[in-house]
Amino acid sequence: MVFSLLQNGAINTYINTTAENYNMKDSFLKIIESTGENVMRPGLLDTPERAAKAFAYLTSGYTMDLDEVINNALFPSETDEMVIVKNIELYSMCEHHMLPFIGKWHVAYITNGKVIGLSKIARSVDGFARRLQIQENLTNEIANCIVEKTNAAGAAVIIEAQHMCMMMRGVEKQNSTMTTSCMLGAFRNSQSTRAEFLSLVK
Repeated sequence: MVFSLLQNGAINTYINTTAENYNMKDSFLKIIESTGENVMRPGLLDTPERAAKAFAYLTSGYTMDLDEVINNALFPSETDEMVIVKNIELYSMCEHHMLPFIGKWHVAYITNGKVIGLSKIARSVDGFARRLQIQENLTNEIANCIVEKTNAAGAAVIIEAQHMCMMMRGVEKQNSTMTTSCMLGAFRNSQSTRAEFLSLVK
């Protein structure tokens, strides 16, 4: 549902409805109060509502319907070569501390009779990313989605991200980057295919 709304320009309606239905505004109000802040001061009066809407947007992937996202954008193709999309920005929320992790992703697949519309790959990734996530699971979900929907002979995904839960708190390491990968089908079984992908996304 949410991705239909996004495409129709009605995301604000979805965000407002979600924030109200789940009492997110009241929850954020209580969180702010628990810090000892004065929730009635001018700078915070509208903060619970704004935070609720932001959180509803950042977790809107839970209502993703992959078939609606792809919207029949699967096209016959006689090629059986590698298709790569790389250096696409990524934003998600760590499920352990609910802090962002930010980075980029690279994805490839070996076509097997059909190709998927380029923008649909990015929309699908956004759908998985707009949930409470860990990077390891997100990487696997993207790769499995591509194989499932395109019947690809193989798929490969690499995500490189910086995690605010490691930068803003805890060990506070500002230059740390986490890299995860998932290789399926030809990318797992063939060293040369995997090496070609890795060389092209450097």
